[in-house]
Amino acid sequence: MVMACYRCRRCARRYALEDRQWACSCGGLFDVGDWVANPLPSELPWSMWRYRAALPVTDGWEDLTLGEGMTPLLPAGPDAWYKVDSLMPTGSYKDRGSVALILGALAAGAKRVVADSSGNAGLSLATYAARAGLGATVFVPQATSGGKVVRLERTGAVVRRVAGDRGATAAAALDALSTGTDFYASHVYNPLFHHGTKTFAYEVWEQLGRRTPGTVILPVGNGTLLLGAALGFAELVAAGLASAIPRLVAVQAAGCAPLRAFVAGGMAGVGAPGGTTVAEGIAIPAPPRLPQMAEVISESEGTVLVVDDAAILGTQAQLIAQGIWVEPTAAAAAAAWVGRQFPGPVVIALTGRNA
Repeated sequence: MVMACYRCRRCARRYALEDRQWACSCGGLFDVGDWVANPLPSELPWSMWRYRAALPVTDGWEDLTLGEGMTPLLPAGPDAWYKVDSLMPTGSYKDRGSVALILGALAAGAKRVVADSSGNAGLSLATYAARAGLGATVFVPQATSGGKVVRLERTGAVVRRVAGDRGATAAAALDALSTGTDFYASHVYNPLFHHGTKTFAYEVWEQLGRRTPGTVILPVGNGTLLLGAALGFAELVAAGLASAIPRLVAVQAAGCAPLRAFVAGGMAGVGAPGGTTVAEGIAIPAPPRLPQMAEVISESEGTVLVVDDAAILGTQAQLIAQGIWVEPTAAAAAAAWVGRQFPGPVVIALTGRNA
């Protein structure tokens, strides 16, 4: 099964998947168009693919899957749970979006994918590209940690370091789209990624006894999990399987908090240049989908919280001491939960373990 099209959020123009467009000619970003999801799970498998009737691209999933999804909910406190996506095959929630995006690349007839990432998304995309037999070139910021670069290279991907911020890295990736068989596997621009990450919401709903939580707390950089979770919960409501979208709480690092600034004063792209924070996965000074992120926060009656590096590192140490291995980015969500009251049940997204 293949989705009908991409649809521009600005002008509603539609593009076929085979067009390999990453944005509309008007400059607008894409959603998936002409698609109605069926969120009801099948009995098997025990993975995100139990929700395959809700996913717009599924052909070939049996050959591509690494068992991603259905990560555990672990008790975090009274009426609070950790959703441990750090236990995904490549170590982050990004596997949900990557497997959907690589299926899209295959459906579009691509032979090579090009991506830009600070680490986790690149590793995930490169892993699934290798499994699919596709070539991969991944552009990363110069400051990306050496451990992440080594893991990327071990997938067989070509890794290109780029001087400058994430914007410069994305520009370099777009410049590298040199042939008609290249596919820009962007976890930011391509909406297929969000349709993969929306399975986070489906799983939480099912694991809580087919009810939505009162609050979901997530670390947010480019917003790929925030937007996917919002989409998934909205589809559950539209299907009559849930009564309301939970309150979505976006967590950013004090050194780089453009969503907080945007929500507070409408200033896009405000944050420390280059993202001066230990939480490098959310160090995105100017996320392209910033207005969309603010929109879903508002619609859920949610909020944006900021935590500093000391709180992030302290919470990371506490989680590791409990046997829950996470990177600083994931610990940011837990740090925002500590000492605050939210409508329950509360679900805290632990998004990755790769340091």
